[in-house]
Amino acid sequence: MDKLFIVIPAYNEEANIFEVAAQWHKIIVKIGSESRLLIIDDGSRDNTFKILMELSTKLMQLLPVTKSNAGHGATLLYGYNYALEHNPDYIFQTDSDGQTRPEEFWQFWEKRNEYSILIGHRNHREDGFSRVLVTKILKIVLWCVFRLNITDANTPFRLMQAQILRKYISLIPSEYNLTNVMLTVLFFKHKENVKFIPITFKARQGGVNSINLKKLSKLAYKR
Repeated sequence: MDKLFIVIPAYNEEANIFEVAAQWHKIIVKIGSESRLLIIDDGSRDNTFKILMELSTKLMQLLPVTKSNAGHGATLLYGYNYALEHNPDYIFQTDSDGQTRPEEFWQFWEKRNEYSILIGHRNHREDGFSRVLVTKILKIVLWCVFRLNITDANTPFRLMQAQILRKYISLIPSEYNLTNVMLTVLFFKHKENVKFIPITFKARQGGVNSINLKKLSKLAYKR
């Protein structure tokens, strides 16, 4: 039976974390008893981690972890490394703001043996023009910097074979802000078997965008 770790970073998500954890825990339970829902609290200043700890007494496959605040990208990297230490077969990543739909996970899981990396393509977006614009600009930047035509490099909805992720994770600096973007670039540069699948992307429930124009300008230094 395949072992899955779902990795979710969380920062000041007390309004959303209960529902998000409960929804994704149902997915983990269906996968198998050895799989885990790993939610990393990035030094939240609200009750996010307290809620997670209370939930973990009822959701037996929930694994809450807390650490000092370092930002979304660094927390993703921390979570990926933490998951890899537990030797899963697959790692799936999504965010804690409730923008993604757990029911859309299964189309990814069904194709896990056909592709090394499966990434969501946010073609049904409800999160506003500014977010769409940033994604389009990112695509242009990746072409200019790396000469790669990548459909949606930063999507927080991706299923990765652990052995493939392990090959590239050490190439990402520990405090880097665009972890998923750079992983996607590495997957493409090294011609891994990547597949994009359309997904729905709901309106942001709170918090701030993890990628902006200032961060995009730093991509050139990671060529």
